[in-house]
Amino acid sequence: MNRQEGPTGLSAQTGGLVQGALKGAATAKVTVQNLRRNISVLLGAGGNISVLTGSDGKLLIDAAIITARPNVSKALASINMDPVRQLVNSHWHFDHTGGNEWLHEAGASILAHENTRKHLSEDTRVEGNWQYTFPPAPAGAIPSTVFNDDYTLHLNNSTLMLKHYLPAHTDSDISVYFPEADILHTGDTFWNRDYPFIDYGTGGSIDGQIRAAEANIANVTDKTIVVPGHGAVAGKADLVLFRDVLVEIRDKVAALKKQGKPLPEVVAAKPGARYDAEWGNLFQSPSDFVALVYQGV
Repeated sequence: MNRQEGPTGLSAQTGGLVQGALKGAATAKVTVQNLRRNISVLLGAGGNISVLTGSDGKLLIDAAIITARPNVSKALASINMDPVRQLVNSHWHFDHTGGNEWLHEAGASILAHENTRKHLSEDTRVEGNWQYTFPPAPAGAIPSTVFNDDYTLHLNNSTLMLKHYLPAHTDSDISVYFPEADILHTGDTFWNRDYPFIDYGTGGSIDGQIRAAEANIANVTDKTIVVPGHGAVAGKADLVLFRDVLVEIRDKVAALKKQGKPLPEVVAAKPGARYDAEWGNLFQSPSDFVALVYQGV
């Protein structure tokens, strides 16, 4: 298939959601929220970006959508003018790795799970409501250091504990925990009051997403600050709510599917009716999310 390469480096295809995200991120406002110690978060353009500052230079967790570069750059400069020296990818999706190449060119080393490097290195198809084939990322966007299960970094007088989840949102998801600050960055294993996208093509599943939610709950206290992949900065109660919503909708969809109901009837039953108005406004409409759950039960 002939694919026209646009300025973003992503192919001009029919994937409306991806193209819409690329367009929206170009003008999305990026705000900086200070958390604890020397850690802040950038919100507003693709996946949330955690920022650790100090004498070793900036460390970022995630790189947003490529078209958000100007506003991400401004937000980073508003914190301080120190260079970015390290980038961690929470997983492989374009709204978390889009800035990899330019951040690498600016001097950042890239660290991720080995499956993130795998998916970024080859054509990777995403189905669901994305319907998009991502071409291999440029060489400079590929993580140079990868790990399998656990990895520990020491930077800017802080410890970073990286841990791979069992397949959840994808098969490449990791969490990053800052023990001195008691901050957990979950990537897309947690969406705060938004229905998550589940990438079955690269190992995700509804049960895996719930399993990761359970792991996140087990790893925090009521004092932990939780940075989700998408949505406002949160805490343990928000993790519990996310888990409970996923379990409720999964169980309702599973029961209807077991009765032999086809997907259109299950969507029409509105299994997430009491959450849909608030939770169905980002990457996944209520019907999109029900379709993902239906696929996995």
